[in-house]
This record gives sequence, C-alpha cells and structure tokens, in this order.
Amino acid sequence: MTQEKRQEIIEYFQMDRFATQATGIVIDELEDDYVKCSVKLDDRHRNAIGHVMGGVIYTLADFVFAVASNSRTPMTVTVVSQISYLSAPKGSVLYGASRMIKDGRRNCFYEVDITDDLGTQVARVSISGTHLNG
Repeated sequence: MTQEKRQEIIEYFQMDRFATQATGIVIDELEDDYVKCSVKLDDRHRNAIGHVMGGVIYTLADFVFAVASNSRTPMTVTVVSQISYLSAPKGSVLYGASRMIKDGRRNCFYEVDITDDLGTQVARVSISGTHLNG
C-alpha cells in the first residue's frame, strides 16, 4: 500500500466521528492485510463501577474491522459480529489488531484481537461483513 493510499484512508476514517472524536481511537498501522488501532483509556471510557465499558472494547474492534475491510473493498459493512470478553483491561491503552480470514466477492470474515499495553488479552471479536458494491 502506498503512503498516499494510507493517508487517504486515514483521512476518510477521521469522518467516523464516534470512533475518532468521542472515543479517541487512532489508526496506528495500516497495511494491505493488517490494521492496528489504539485508544488511550481515560475516565470517559469507564462504566459506573469503574471498569472499561464493554462498548469501548467493541467500538475499537468494529472500527478496526471497518478500516481493514474498507481499505480493501470500499462500502463494506458489518453483518454479524460476536465478541468474547476474555479479561478486564489492566493497562492504560487498548489495541485492536485485525486478521483477515476470508475476503470473497460478496462477503468477508475477520477476527480482531483486543489487547492492552501490558499484554493482557482483553477480547476476541469475529466479524462477518458484506461488500455493498460487490
């Protein structure tokens, strides 16, 4: 992937205001078959008992999927997703990393692993998407 294409994708996904502005997610790495994003945790990410809200973890995974799948095939959306929460984050940064399992003409399948900066495996998300223009 060219640097110009990377920049175009990063600028496009800045328009995902919930993920980038409300939540603070940033794109850290962007390759043809790999995307890594992160979010620095602060008080806005905590639920009433002080833990990181599950929705923050899921939003990170969904955003990673969106960047990964749409950088390959624009107009790809989530159809089905399943998240398995494995452990509460212990660090101050969450990372989401994509792994493409299959990218077909109409459908795609990805796994996204969520970890923290201490190496804690926080969640695994399986996402099926469809290419609207496929």
